[in-house]
Amino acid sequence: MLTIIDKYILKKYLSTFAVMLLLFAPIGIVIDVSEKINKMIEYKIPLTEILIYYFHFTIYFMNLLFPIFLFLSVIWFTSKLANNSEIIAILSSGISFTRFLRPFIIGASIISVIILLMGFFIVPKSSEGFNNFRYTYLRNDGKQAMRGDNTDVFRQISNDEFIYVNSFNTETKTAYSFSYEKFTKDKLAYKITANRIQWNPKKKNYTMFDYVKRTVGGLDDKIEKADQKDAKFSFDLEDLTPVIYIAETLNLGKLNQFIEKEKTRGSSNINLYLVVLYRKYSIPASAFILTIIAVAVSAMKRRGGMGLSLAIGIGLAFAFVFFDKIFGTLAEKSSIPPLLAVWFPNIVFGILAIFLLRNAKR
Repeated sequence: MLTIIDKYILKKYLSTFAVMLLLFAPIGIVIDVSEKINKMIEYKIPLTEILIYYFHFTIYFMNLLFPIFLFLSVIWFTSKLANNSEIIAILSSGISFTRFLRPFIIGASIISVIILLMGFFIVPKSSEGFNNFRYTYLRNDGKQAMRGDNTDVFRQISNDEFIYVNSFNTETKTAYSFSYEKFTKDKLAYKITANRIQWNPKKKNYTMFDYVKRTVGGLDDKIEKADQKDAKFSFDLEDLTPVIYIAETLNLGKLNQFIEKEKTRGSSNINLYLVVLYRKYSIPASAFILTIIAVAVSAMKRRGGMGLSLAIGIGLAFAFVFFDKIFGTLAEKSSIPPLLAVWFPNIVFGILAIFLLRNAKR
């Protein structure tokens, strides 16, 4: 059962975190508007598109800086409790420091569940809206840049099917220097090549130009040629070069399916996708670690008031975000296992939380 003190601290925890979000979200929007207003006017972007963008931006921004907001809010109201001698009174009544932490842990549990569910279902949609707007309206050649490097694309689309294209045009949905290989029991059954292949959205099929099919025989090969030929394949041309932020836009179920499909295809971006998946779990878990560190740092009454506690909190919060971004990038660009890279900040700060908590108990 929650006591009056538990309810008091829990209310302070949740309300301060909510106020922190409401204070910083408009600041983020104002800064973003000041950076993009010239391009918005230049490209005559419709007002409705801008309003939808800033709706998605708010969710994306709050999720991105969630650790900083949580850390600062806990330090803020815990420092106020300490400066008002409320923590001294609570501990002097016989309540242990561990028991004092209970409402903080409950608050962290509530926040982590909300962040977890948002990361699974809400943030992906906002990430899609946020990034689509940036690449569509605010970047030169943005639609091509969305696809990153779309040249020399090789994919394994099943256990015995392989495709290759030299380049892919996202606007016309046309791939050039197309090659399709079909194997049977590790032996090449036939190979199809075409100068270019175009997706037909209405017919849901492909048109190949300068089509050549070579069927491998026991004694001789069979060659089939045509200037133009329609056919159906088990892949979507857009799957050849998915947008560079595709993993951020998928909910949990679709993301897991997408990662499994990309693994079978031998995608070079698989670490990037795994980092997005593992962060969905690591960020909510950080709520507990950051809460413990914040309470341990700010529970002591200091001569300088809240200033020193806030300074320490800001430094630790930005250090956490720095570690998270650095190791996430290393996982994407190097051989560091994505799971280790994503959870490394939590491991380091978890050790720090244990150390600070032991000292705070004393």
